[in-house]
Amino acid sequence: MAALKPFYEDVQSHYDLSDEFYRLFLDPSMTYSCAYFDPPDLPLEQAQLAKIDLALGKLDLQPGMLLLDIGCGWGATMLRAAECYGVRVIGLTLSRNQRDHVVGQIERRGLENAEVRLQGWEEFDDDVDAIVSIGAFEHFRHERYSDFFEKCRRILPEEGRMLLHTIIGHSLNDMRRMNIPVTREDALFHIFVKREIFPGGQLPQAAEVTRLAGRAGFGTERIQPLQSHYARTLDLWAEALMAHRDEAVRMTSEQVYDRYMRYLTGCAARFRSGHLDVMQFTLTT
Repeated sequence: MAALKPFYEDVQSHYDLSDEFYRLFLDPSMTYSCAYFDPPDLPLEQAQLAKIDLALGKLDLQPGMLLLDIGCGWGATMLRAAECYGVRVIGLTLSRNQRDHVVGQIERRGLENAEVRLQGWEEFDDDVDAIVSIGAFEHFRHERYSDFFEKCRRILPEEGRMLLHTIIGHSLNDMRRMNIPVTREDALFHIFVKREIFPGGQLPQAAEVTRLAGRAGFGTERIQPLQSHYARTLDLWAEALMAHRDEAVRMTSEQVYDRYMRYLTGCAARFRSGHLDVMQFTLTT
């Protein structure tokens, strides 16, 4: 494990583009993952908060516990946990921009029970009471999944809990069984996302998550799919970015704007068609 180095460059190439650019289409909490529209007419900001509470609510958090947020992004989940759940929180991110943003939020809110580190899970060895990871597993790569689950199991106590929220891909055979056609356009979109949006990114299959987590000593208590919720989230992001087109081009370039619009609208279409899913796995030791 000590030899594993986090994929700092791959992650920073996406998330360190510009906080101001991401602010054009994300909600004010800067939550960059699937929202939870329950009820269906929730505005995006409230739906993101509902997703965070959905995830944290599965961890049976108690005051004084130490929660590890792996891939904390711009901090919405860890800040919510620190402010509303009475726990101590350590957030890990590989993005300098995100780390700096969270440091500023912690200082502004006067939180003494929250800490953010520019660090990967590969470099983290402290014991914790619970783990949440939302939208980060897609960056870990298949060859490290076993190491990831083994590390998480090692730092959790008996009767510990982990909430893993990740986009899910399907094998060609699975899509055939589900009668989901795969076109040349789908294949080209997949290549586009891997090359131009998330370098090094890979999507797990649901069975792979439960199998490798089980091998490391986790039981799977619940799997909750949120497929339609991510399609809606992506629609709202795309609408917001389109409404701020001139600012986006001025901040970055026409090419970056076009690239993100293709990414957001293309992913929304593939969540609707069933090519992609997103799931929350409640894992127990």
